[in-house]
Amino acid sequence: MNVPGPHVLRDYALVADGERGALVGPRGDISWLCFPRWDNGSVFASLVGGQSCYLVEPIGRYVWGGYYEPDSLIWRNRWVTESGLVECRDALRYPAEAERAVVLRRITALNGPVSVRVELRPRADYDRQPLTDLHHHDGCWTGRLGQLHLRWLCGPGARSQDGGEALQLRLDLKAGESHDLILELATRPPSDELPPAGEMWRATDTAWQHDVPDLTNCVAPSDTRHTYAVLRGMTSSGGGMVAAATTSLPERAEAGRNYDYRYVWIRDQCYAGQAAAAAGTEPLLDAAVKFVSERLLEHGDRMSPAYTTQGAAIPDQRHIKLPGYPGGYDLVGNQVVKQFQLDAFGEALLLLAAAGARDRLGVEHWKAAEIAASAIEKRWQQPDAGIWEIDNRPWTHSRLTAAAGLRAIAAAAPRTPTVSGWLSLADRIIADTDQTSLHPSGRWQRSPDDPKLDGALLLPALRGAIPPDDPRSVATLDGYLQDLTLDDYAYRFRHDQRPLPEAEGSFLLCGFLVALSLHRIGRQVEARGWFERTRSACGPPQLLSEEYDPFEHQQRGNLPQAFVHALLLETSVRLADGDQ
Repeated sequence: MNVPGPHVLRDYALVADGERGALVGPRGDISWLCFPRWDNGSVFASLVGGQSCYLVEPIGRYVWGGYYEPDSLIWRNRWVTESGLVECRDALRYPAEAERAVVLRRITALNGPVSVRVELRPRADYDRQPLTDLHHHDGCWTGRLGQLHLRWLCGPGARSQDGGEALQLRLDLKAGESHDLILELATRPPSDELPPAGEMWRATDTAWQHDVPDLTNCVAPSDTRHTYAVLRGMTSSGGGMVAAATTSLPERAEAGRNYDYRYVWIRDQCYAGQAAAAAGTEPLLDAAVKFVSERLLEHGDRMSPAYTTQGAAIPDQRHIKLPGYPGGYDLVGNQVVKQFQLDAFGEALLLLAAAGARDRLGVEHWKAAEIAASAIEKRWQQPDAGIWEIDNRPWTHSRLTAAAGLRAIAAAAPRTPTVSGWLSLADRIIADTDQTSLHPSGRWQRSPDDPKLDGALLLPALRGAIPPDDPRSVATLDGYLQDLTLDDYAYRFRHDQRPLPEAEGSFLLCGFLVALSLHRIGRQVEARGWFERTRSACGPPQLLSEEYDPFEHQQRGNLPQAFVHALLLETSVRLADGDQ
């Protein structure tokens, strides 16, 4: 099999069902899919140098394009060939089953005859387990991938390759003709017949239309519904939303910053829940509240910054012995479990307060809020790893976010002596931070011993630690715009004396924070400009990564990055509602 090489990140689309997700490239190559869940071993891994892939590609010369069907994660690759147009409609059957995934692919010749080659080479556990025990009957192939079971319904004509480790099929379609491919992956042997392809397509389409709201109350309704679909597709049945679908995609080539983001970060989940609350969309809000509350109730003030979607501890980093994406490595697992991140407790309170304002909290959720507030009281003076997960310091952003969370939950709760104590604690944290971490110029600085600016310092004013028009907030925003933005791209912080773009890409989360900050102080035209600039840092599938390289116009880091999509959703809503 001629395994497709990796593409630039902006060309990949995501199809997902909440429990797992697949990246689809412009050659019709499903180059990344882990099963049964996001953080399990891959079944297709050509994205990171593996030999496993699922290809649907026109034979001969073609030009590629593609688009999502509205309000869904149903993707259509489209190719203009020398004989006509051909499309491949891709989706994971939705809603999902935890122990079974169904990959739906429908190939259609739109206006002329076309020939398409199909190649299926699955290998489980990051390419360690090839396809074995292959059997065929009447257009249906079954086999094993280690402990996993595979069933492929492809119709007649497919033949095995490479000793049964791969399957190949040529399709010659007339104008208007379609052909369905159904790939089932399961943890147990299949015991039932799959429904007809048309029935599964209709159910998938109906479920997406049901789950993605209208979202007319925003400045970019179509793009905002798409970003909501992305967030929904990354949220599991247990409520946990993975930070990204991928692992080890580099922020900078060989720069050493390669991480596995196929896990649930508490902070990111809270961002998504608060965005959903702002948009008035309760399912994603309820999912976030459920997952975060369960972690607080289970682990208290020792809540980890991140978990698997099942609420388990994240394994430590290890190499999977694949080449990796060019410029990256082959790491899975994450060392975040060893960290303390104070702001996660503040974000949890902000999330619960947003849900409380919509009357979405039960007794157990209020108990979780009390645990989070107690954790802040106990640990707010401890150094933490901060939002960027670097060295432990008394980070200003972490402390102010904790104070913002205390103020927000106090406003949402009935007045009691406990609530008064939360407000007093918030005042004490802010007063102490003002004494230790206010720069002589009147703006916030990163920490008592680090006088520099940081994009995260825009958040406390947005979340209510201090008012947006407070002189400290205004000075922080003005200083940030002067020192950490370039050509209307925003950066996290200054790594060293190099020009900003040479250290890392622009940070898309920060671009949306600038837009929100400008909006809150009435600078609406500038806010809208920042929103438009930041949301355009994507490719045809309109997925946003963590960083964007404005020199090369390329995406950097894992894809798609959920917290960037969460801030797009929130910014789109707030810029339209006039809330300042």
